[in-house]
Amino acid sequence: MTARWVVEEVAPGRDLNITWQPISLLVKNQPSEDSDSYPRYQFTHNLLRVMESVRAAHGDDAVFPLYWELGKRIHHDGDRAFDPATALVAAGFDASCAAAFDDPGWDGEIERRMAVGLELAGTDIGTPIMAFDDRGGTKVAIFGPVITRVPSREESLLVWDAVVTLTTTPGFWELKRTRTERPEFGDPPVIVPYRPND
Repeated sequence: MTARWVVEEVAPGRDLNITWQPISLLVKNQPSEDSDSYPRYQFTHNLLRVMESVRAAHGDDAVFPLYWELGKRIHHDGDRAFDPATALVAAGFDASCAAAFDDPGWDGEIERRMAVGLELAGTDIGTPIMAFDDRGGTKVAIFGPVITRVPSREESLLVWDAVVTLTTTPGFWELKRTRTERPEFGDPPVIVPYRPND
């Protein structure tokens, strides 16, 4: 939901240049293999391997179309067992990047990229993490915002500006309240397949 908020409502009004980074709940939470969450965390971790293989082949700008396609399948379609090759093709990539799904050789890159966000925002948090430069050019980060629906454009920009203000205020650390509703995903996002600039 935070990704939809940023992409669909905030970025057009604040001229954002977004670089998407991985966070693996398998690595972060380290569930035991017999836990109920382990298969779900393993599947999404392996999808991050595919995402990093796409980044290595095509650059940072290529990550988002695949991220959007994966999110649509998981959250809108309720599919947590799809073939990553089909998602790659739907997002405009060659199915060959699906070989990364079972390749632990990508785990070091996932962990390296995760470490940057966790170093900025702290380790006692989850996802999403947003990082940006403050007014002085220093990179800062915050966990959140956690939202269950995308606000209107006007409200989205107000929330964005508040997040930026709070995150860049020395001494500010946290806001929190108990979540009482599930996400409202709305219509599936429009997937624009990746097309490299020629």
